[in-house]
Amino acid sequence: MTDIILWGRRSAFNVQKILWALGELDLAFEHRDAGGSAGGLDTPEFLAMNPHGRVPVLGDGEVRIWESHSILRYLGARHGGETFWPERPAERSVVDRWMDWSQTSWQPAFMSIFWGWYRTPEAQRDDARTAASKAECERHLELLNRELTIRPFLAGSHFSLADIPAGTALYRWFEMGLDVERPPNVMSWYQRLCERPAYQEHVMVPFDELRGRLDF
Repeated sequence: MTDIILWGRRSAFNVQKILWALGELDLAFEHRDAGGSAGGLDTPEFLAMNPHGRVPVLGDGEVRIWESHSILRYLGARHGGETFWPERPAERSVVDRWMDWSQTSWQPAFMSIFWGWYRTPEAQRDDARTAASKAECERHLELLNRELTIRPFLAGSHFSLADIPAGTALYRWFEMGLDVERPPNVMSWYQRLCERPAYQEHVMVPFDELRGRLDF
């Protein structure tokens, strides 16, 4: 029996970040489906864990943590070791910068097109919004392409927590059916991620259930 429990549906973008991290750290955990068709987010029991009624939520013994990047940092601090989330503040800040950039810049742009194009029924799509969101995503990927010219992973020479938030979106970005640019250094980084077993298991999974669906 494990002390670690993860609440959330496996097709949820932010839940996949945590699943990937748990896989990279080789941690045993129990997954409990929540949200989407499973529901349960408005129950008193769930709201006691996360008053916002959203997934993911991680339990570790008596500890309950919500917000995906807070969970990632907790896992990094508790289980990650020096290469995953460095202890030295200056080195850790490099990882944190990319995590924060992913959350405030790349992810909002990606989610705009994922919801506005992939998850919106074709008859309801706003083509101008799609074009603007696509252009914004490609600007962010060009920035990544420049940065990845000088190193194989976002924070340096090895995989770290920095790669998870940004890398989680790439599979859907390249596989959702849009004709998108494929900058060479981004593609090399993406290929390195695709070779990781935890990425294959938890991120490279079908998401057809979400096509044209706005209800969750």
